[in-house]
Amino acid sequence: MEYVRIHGEFPRLSNSAVTLGKFDGIHRGHQKLVEEILKQKEEGAQAVLFAFVSSGQMIFTCEERAELLEKMGLDILLECPLDDRMRHMKAEAFVREILVGDLQVSHVAVGEDFRFGFERKGTPKLLEELGRKYGFTVKILPKEMEDSRKISSTYIREKLRKGSMEKVSSLLGRNFFVKGTVEHGRGLGHKLLFPTVNLVPSDRKLMPPNGVYVTISRFGERVFKGITNVGYKPTVGEKFLGVETYLFDCEEDLYGQECVVEFLKFQRPEEKFPSFEALRNQMQKDAASGKKYFEDKTGCVSVR
Repeated sequence: MEYVRIHGEFPRLSNSAVTLGKFDGIHRGHQKLVEEILKQKEEGAQAVLFAFVSSGQMIFTCEERAELLEKMGLDILLECPLDDRMRHMKAEAFVREILVGDLQVSHVAVGEDFRFGFERKGTPKLLEELGRKYGFTVKILPKEMEDSRKISSTYIREKLRKGSMEKVSSLLGRNFFVKGTVEHGRGLGHKLLFPTVNLVPSDRKLMPPNGVYVTISRFGERVFKGITNVGYKPTVGEKFLGVETYLFDCEEDLYGQECVVEFLKFQRPEEKFPSFEALRNQMQKDAASGKKYFEDKTGCVSVR
């Protein structure tokens, strides 16, 4: 997959099938849009995802999103900042200059609530009209639903901020995850007899509430069950947000390796303990609870 971040001029493409939006999370609705443009590859088109990027936090970072899209079979990922040029470009000018002029679009797929152009005046209906005018086809997909509510990044963010990880996984169509390189911690996990692996998430990453979670961690093809603390470890007094995971049945030195931590269930909020002994006792309880979760979910836990 070609990954292009726009800094001024757009690339010159040909016969592109494009889907457009913010694509924060690549949730089940987004996946349907990607599947639609992938169908056009059979007709010789390039499958292109055009993502508008804002400055806020993301459910999946740009790098995590790119990896997901590459696995889905996308040809080109275009990331375009929502700068003043984009915000003030009128809808037809955007279609004429960028979609038709630069990307030479042949097919566009959007959701029914997609809006674009100055003052968000561009609608799917207008896109259809402009498609007839400039010679490309348009497919408008209905929103995916769950619990009588449209699946959206807003809905997922609400549940993520509450730590409702089972619901987040259902809405995403995959487990929420954090990806990073294992870093050295203070070695306190070993002192507590709970050796851990440490990741530091990007500032752009939207995280669930600080606390302890049941997780699975991937190191390439290897998968380990465990529990993860998200937060500042108040008993220790860290100055940065960390993701610290105790892997069941693993005592390897994994420093420097790429790791993906997938969140399955929230266990408890982060708290400060009066001593390391009290912390160790609680970690034993957390580990026992995490292991029971996996025992109860044998054959049911998703490791997508």
